[in-house]
Amino acid sequence: MPSAPELISPRSARVSAARRLAKRNFRGKERLFLAEGPQAVREAAGHRGGTGPTLVELFATLDAAERYADIVGEARDAGARVHLADEDVIADISTTVTPQGLVGICRFLDTPFEEILEAGPGLVAVLAHVRDPGNAGTVLRCADAAGADAVVLTDASVDVYNPKAVRASVGSLFHLPVAVGVPVADAVAGLKGAGVRVLAADGAGEHDLDDELDRGTMSGPTAWVFGNEAWGLPEETRALTDAVVRVPIHGKAESLNLATAAAVCLYASARAQRTRGARP
Repeated sequence: MPSAPELISPRSARVSAARRLAKRNFRGKERLFLAEGPQAVREAAGHRGGTGPTLVELFATLDAAERYADIVGEARDAGARVHLADEDVIADISTTVTPQGLVGICRFLDTPFEEILEAGPGLVAVLAHVRDPGNAGTVLRCADAAGADAVVLTDASVDVYNPKAVRASVGSLFHLPVAVGVPVADAVAGLKGAGVRVLAADGAGEHDLDDELDRGTMSGPTAWVFGNEAWGLPEETRALTDAVVRVPIHGKAESLNLATAAAVCLYASARAQRTRGARP
């Protein structure tokens, strides 16, 4: 077991500070967020941002410190302070019903939108008006899996550092650049200015995804704009984009949920780009 301080008290100032990070206003003030579970903590321990290592503190139960000794070792190697804690302390900090014994405190890692544009992205997911943190994290995971170059969350979308969003990303938050708080008009204009075709994903879109693929229009740099889970994208947002594209429904399903539609759209673009040789 890695060496660490004695069991930290539930009344400790460090525990109180960690507990407050479940609230958005405290996260924004401290520019810190919680990463729970072995997968997220492992990814955080291996990540470095512009200000240094992303993982700054780790709370672990005695059992978890033994079971995940390699992760705890990676956290210490990254310079994180490791606190051993009773299960009730972890439960107090954690936002899950069944904590896995590891809770990390991480620095914000979002990337300025301008840096994403300067990198010449080929595939981007833009979350506009997405309010559910679980959906936001899942779309981020889909973008990562499809090989997207970045994810952009507009100022009308949920906080990507919400614990539920972090969990739903299953570590993908640490894998690709994420810009936050970008006005949707600025996001679309910036991407267009960088030579990226911007498509709105909407079930009522006039363009069919299959037809777009057949016409070969999907192989260039592309950004997909995904809207609210319940009411989709407002007309003023759709009007900003180059085209509004629907995922065809070949069966009797009424519609697709946000994350499923995002996965279909992102993978369609990724395959078209790879077929043309635009992506490795």
